[in-house]
This record gives sequence, structure tokens and C-alpha cells, in this order.
Amino acid sequence: MRGRKPKPPGLRQRRNRETTAATLPTPKEAAKRKVPPLPPLSEPTEIWHPRVVEWWQSVWRSPMASEYLPSDVRGGLYALALLCQRLWKTGLSVREQVALFQAFERGGQNFGLSPMDRRRLQWQIDQGESADERTQKRRKARQLPAETGQDPREVLKVS
Repeated sequence: MRGRKPKPPGLRQRRNRETTAATLPTPKEAAKRKVPPLPPLSEPTEIWHPRVVEWWQSVWRSPMASEYLPSDVRGGLYALALLCQRLWKTGLSVREQVALFQAFERGGQNFGLSPMDRRRLQWQIDQGESADERTQKRRKARQLPAETGQDPREVLKVS
């Protein structure tokens, strides 16, 4: 072999490759999680919009919630809930709605709330045994006749 001796594999790997990589629990496991209450709104007479409550519950019952720290909740998720509350108010102009939605979308990126955000954060949702079973079934269907012990020339014979 010519040239320099290759580096050991541990030294060749990029150290910044998977800084935020995580495997999240399955959706079934995540659905069992306890949902913390929304904070009270600034005006005592105001209540949370039903769609905001629904969004809050879906966020907390999602696999991504396992990665949230208390500081994330107080700092970002409460702010997103307030943006969501404002989005569902009536009487907003289209320009205001678009601006609020864009702010809501940007805020959600940090919490892995969309498939692209999870991809960027390198978060994978554990699919459990069902994904393994489907993979095995696909691999078995793709096996070549030689791998199964059959003669591949059998296909060419005329009956």
C-alpha cells in the first residue's frame, strides 16, 4: 500500500456531525405523558382559545416533548402559546395574520414541531418493533432467487 498510514477510525470522524441527535420515544409512549397546564393569561377575564389548548396538548403528547427542559417551556413554549392565541383572535388583517404565523413557525423550529425541524435537529422518532418488521418484510420480498435457493433460470423455462 502506498502513501501514509490511515488515521484510526475514531480520529477520522467529524466531531460536529451529530451534536443534537436523539431518538425520541414512540408516539404511543409519548401519548401517556402528563400535560402541564397553560399559564394564566394576563387579563383575568380572558381564557385560552380551544384550538390553543388542543395545540398545547398535542405538543406535550408528542415524542418531541421528551427533549424539552423547564427553561424551554418557560422561555419558548409559553411564548408560542401566546402567539397561537393571538393567531386565533378575530379581527386581524391578513398582513397581521401572516406576520404572526411566520413568527409562530420560526419559534416552532426550535422545538422540532415539523418534520423538517426534526430533521434539522437530527431527532428520530422511535418506530418500535413494527418498523423493524416492515423492513424485514421488504428485504425478504427483494431477495434474489439465488439467495432463496431457487435456480434463477427457472423463470426462462416454458411450460
